[in-house]
Amino acid sequence: MATTNDLKNGMVLNLDGQLWQVIWFQHHKPGKGGAVVRSKLKNVESGKVVDRTFNADVKVDVATVDKRTMQYLYNDGTSYVFMDTGTFDQVEVDPDLVGDAKNFMLENQEAIVASNDGRVLYLELPASVELEITYTEPGVVGDSATGRTKPATLETGHEIQVPLFITQGEKVKVDTRDSSYLGRVKA
Repeated sequence: MATTNDLKNGMVLNLDGQLWQVIWFQHHKPGKGGAVVRSKLKNVESGKVVDRTFNADVKVDVATVDKRTMQYLYNDGTSYVFMDTGTFDQVEVDPDLVGDAKNFMLENQEAIVASNDGRVLYLELPASVELEITYTEPGVVGDSATGRTKPATLETGHEIQVPLFITQGEKVKVDTRDSSYLGRVKA
């Protein structure tokens, strides 16, 4: 148990039997009345975001979330299998929890797997990953000065937009949050 004065971004609370992650919070002391804590909470399972206001010093139940760095091994068709690099325990993660992260995961890549009481809650990838372009149309000489883009397929099979000067076989840096091209990777 903690109080609303102890809230921090990223903290996971157990409210009414559901797990909510604190995205944002602010202590507010109006001129009249008691202090309150305004917060923006995200439901860990559904992803729904709500605004919630608590009175100051109210006790809230903090959920214990175990975040471990794990290595992605393979997809067996029904689930994604990750291995704890310290204990070598394997965990199967449902494709619904993996979501769009599958577009950026290669075998043997590391990710953070968050769980509560043995149940996997969510997956965190690094902010950016380096992937190879497996297919893209060749660029035309002289087209590099414009800001235009073309589609390119990554080695994971995901398609992103890249500048016209990018060629097949190059490694590029991709933002895992919005699938945007961040730049070339120097060899």
